[in-house]
Formats: sequence, C-alpha cells, structure tokens
Amino acid sequence: MRDRDWSIHLIDPETSISELYPPNFEDLLKLARIEKLFVPTHCSETELKQWADICEPYSIAVFLQLPPCSILPQQRSRLRWTLKRSLDRIAAAILIAILSPILIAIAAIVRRDSQGTIFFKQWRVGEQGKLFRIYKFRTMISNAETLHQQVMGTQAGLHKLQNDPRITRCGRWLRKYSLDELPQLFNVVRGEMSLVAPRPWALYDALRISPEGQQRLNALPGITGAWQVEARSTLLDLEQVNHRDLKYLKQWSLREDFRILCLTIPKALSGFGSC
Repeated sequence: MRDRDWSIHLIDPETSISELYPPNFEDLLKLARIEKLFVPTHCSETELKQWADICEPYSIAVFLQLPPCSILPQQRSRLRWTLKRSLDRIAAAILIAILSPILIAIAAIVRRDSQGTIFFKQWRVGEQGKLFRIYKFRTMISNAETLHQQVMGTQAGLHKLQNDPRITRCGRWLRKYSLDELPQLFNVVRGEMSLVAPRPWALYDALRISPEGQQRLNALPGITGAWQVEARSTLLDLEQVNHRDLKYLKQWSLREDFRILCLTIPKALSGFGSC
C-alpha cells in the first residue's frame, strides 16, 4: 500500500468546509493519507477555490467530478499521444531557453509598470478535471481577482471584457500580442498543459458549462488551440466555444496540431481578437 492512497468525494455541494470538517481540519490533513479530493461541478467558485487553497500545502490534488469522455485523443492512439507529450516538453524547454532574454525583459517591464507581483497565478481546470495553477505575466492591478464579480457582473459568455478597467498600461500591450501567456511554457514542461489543446477554463467559466458539455473538461489543456486561431475574443459564447473544443477533440491529429501552431504565430503578432 502506498503512503497516501485515499480519496474523498464531496457528495453534498451545499455543505461548507466548516460544516463538513471540524475547525482543526488542516491539522488532520497533516496526519491523513489523502491523495485526491473530488468536488461536484455544481459547487460555487468560492468553495472550489477554498478546497484548492486548503489542500495545496499538503499536496492533495483537487478534482472536479466530471462525466466520462470517450473522445479524448489518448484513447484513440496511445503511440501518437505519447509522441505529442514528448514533443510538448522538449519544444517548451527549448523555447524557454531561446526566449529567456525576452522573458526577463517582460518581467522587468511588469515590475516597473505597476505595483504587484510579476507573475499571476490562478486556479484552472486541467486534465481529468484536476485543478492546477496556471502561470502568466501579470496584466492587471494587484487586487484584480477581488474585483472580478464587480467588473463582470452577470455577463453570460466568457468572462472577457474589451475595456476591462483592471488591466494595466503594459498589460494591455502584453495581452494584445499574447506575450502574457509565455510563462505557460513552464506549465507545459511540468506536464500540466500542452502546446496545442483546448484552453484551460478558469473556475468561474468551467462551473457555468452545461452538464452535457462538461466532458470537455477531461481534456489536457493547451496554450493555443482552434478557438484562439479561429475566433479568440470575437467568439465569447461559452457553449459555442465549448462546442468548438469538442470538435477539435473528435478530429484530433498531429497534423492538425501543427497547423494550429503555424497559425498561432501570425495571429499573435497581428493582435488578432485580443481582449
């Protein structure tokens, strides 16, 4: 038996952390052998973030409970999928080395432009519904997350706003040319993302997907994908974007990934669909 081989499934999404576990829950985590925590998709964003934040120091993986997906690329060709994942890590490591001067320069610009950290970390939904922290250059003011609901309100589509008041001066330029996404190369090296695949949903977007479309959350996410090169911020309807991602998964091939990569560079340099 492994040292940590337990998992917990939260059955009642209405149960708060304080109701489900005693005040010394974090002390109990130190002694437990819990490996995974599964949270229902109809819980609130606040609750999901709380679980992720509490479990992170104890290396307990937090997953969304998702319906099974039968259209994942690795289910059709294990060999081609293994090749893709190997190429992902190798290419990402090479790009980090080549782009390191640019990464350092951008970090310095972000530092001088506004108060706050250089990098922005946010919980996103990864492969099989596992939550992970995505890395980006910070493009918003330091307390942007606390103002999210105030700015977005009841926006039905993807939570992107053309004139978001939280975006900093250099942040608008970084977003236009997708330079803020470059730190995600480290997510690729860590195995949490691919170079090409559906984008990893932020929690507030993932939890609003219809039950029929939630199977898409099982897929390994990527830095760029079909939505970015075909529509990006010109298409913000949540279900339509999700439908496009499902279509990509059904038709996945290494050739299609290469096509998307080739389209990504000119699209990014032109500022296509930036928001």
